[in-house]
Amino acid sequence: MVYFQGIEQLSKSEDRNFGNNLEIQPDDILTIRVSAPEPEAAIPFNLTKSLGSNSGMNGNVELETYLVANDGTIQFPVIGTVEVKGLTNHELAKKIKEDIEEYVKDPIVNVRILNFQISVIGEVKNPGTFSIQDDHITLTKALAMAGDLTIFGKRENILIMGEEDGKKTYAYLDLTNANIANSPHYNLRQNDVVYVEPKATRRQSAGSTGLASTYLSIASVLASLIILITR
Repeated sequence: MVYFQGIEQLSKSEDRNFGNNLEIQPDDILTIRVSAPEPEAAIPFNLTKSLGSNSGMNGNVELETYLVANDGTIQFPVIGTVEVKGLTNHELAKKIKEDIEEYVKDPIVNVRILNFQISVIGEVKNPGTFSIQDDHITLTKALAMAGDLTIFGKRENILIMGEEDGKKTYAYLDLTNANIANSPHYNLRQNDVVYVEPKATRRQSAGSTGLASTYLSIASVLASLIILITR
């Protein structure tokens, strides 16, 4: 069966920016680590939480995470409200570094988006949702993570569903065309959905299989009735 029939009701995306495939959006979860030549100076900017029952000085700790609010901001120690929506992790790291330089000498800031995930469904060998550890993923790499297309996958019509400014959008890419790498949708963003549509022959065979199963069930019931009547 073909998914997302009638998708034309959504907005067709034509203007996604090149390169910035990992822009921070509301509801993203961030970790922000600040380090410096004088470690004590960076401590106020690294909020931590204890893990397990061994709390205290000798317990294991990890960095607290920051949930991006609906207005695209986070509350960061000492400097307060920081607008993060639309920034890449590198841009946000640079922004925070500039804001804390009056408190910390030569700070190093690392930002990571924890909920960078994409989903691949349809005619691939291993469909599913995948967490991305890097800050960049292409369509071809996502398909490779899903085990590549099956022989029944429609390679000329790969659907990319995403979100732009709060609106659901879609675009189609042709894997058989080398110019695919020049498409702004070739670089996936967090929460993008990649759908590989089945070929017509696959849909027809699935329908034939379903009809065959139905006919067999009807024949079985009729045979049982005939046996009961003729006894």
